[in-house]
Order: sequence, then C-alpha cells, then structure tokens
Amino acid sequence: MNNSETIIEYVSNNKIPRYKEIPNVGLYLEQVVKYINDALAPLQIAITPSMLSNYVKKGYIDRPVKKQYYAEQIAYLIFIVVSKQVLSMENISALFELQKSTYSTEKAYNYFCEELEHMVQMTFEKWSEQEPVSEDIPYEKRVLRSVVIAVSHIIYLNYCFEHSLLP
Repeated sequence: MNNSETIIEYVSNNKIPRYKEIPNVGLYLEQVVKYINDALAPLQIAITPSMLSNYVKKGYIDRPVKKQYYAEQIAYLIFIVVSKQVLSMENISALFELQKSTYSTEKAYNYFCEELEHMVQMTFEKWSEQEPVSEDIPYEKRVLRSVVIAVSHIIYLNYCFEHSLLP
C-alpha cells in the first residue's frame, strides 16, 4: 500500500482472480505457490510448497498432471488457503462435497471471491468510519470486538458442520 492510498482503496483495488483469470496452461509447484501468494498478498495469507504438497498427498486436491497444476486445482487451493484460516480440513472437504453437488467449480469459486472481497471491504469500511465523539470506540476495543466476532462466526460454523452441512 502506498502512502496516499487509504486502507479502503487498498482493499477495493486488490481483487482475487476470478476462475477464468486463473492460468489453465499447467503451472509447476513453485509457479502455483508464487501465483497464489501474489494473488492473496493483499490479504496477508500465503501457501508454502510443503503445504501444497500436503494437500495433494492427503487428497484434498487432484494430483498434478505431469507435475503441472491447472485452473480447477488452483481455485481449490486458493479456497483452501483462505478457508484454512478458520476451518478444519475436514470441514473444508465437506464444503467441497456440498459445492460439487450444487454448483460448478467456476460458479462456486467466483461466488467465494465476490463474498470474500465484499466482506473484507465492509469490515475495513466499518472500522475506518468516523464515529461521533460520544460513541468513539478505542482501537483496543475494536480489535477485541473483531476477535469476538471472528470467534462467534467460527462457533456458528462448527455448529453448522456438526448438525447439518456434512454430506
């Protein structure tokens, strides 16, 4: 982020690549890692070569074809890397199964990107709004509130997975 760019502009100007923008020419492991890390850099989320290899080894994504990864695998990896921030791999796998029975990979992935960008932007806008002095919330309380919101969302997700989402 440059000095003249606000956090809102930074978040708004950095979009996750949509499905049709993901290279489908066959990328090698290191190229995939670089591509995903560049795409997710604004979110400060990254993947390592060993993480990618582990996801393949455990069957979360299809094995590369002649050591090359294609758009569908890369889309799944982007989803995994972001979702892994709050979900177990078991729950991510359950979401994959739910998605496969409902939507195409392209449609589900693009929706995920749109929703993520929208919510990140809303969150940053909410905390950067000027509030009236009488309702001024100190930075420390905003950070704590964000932690509580995140934890409550995780609790809700865990409930969903335990009671209804698992195929």
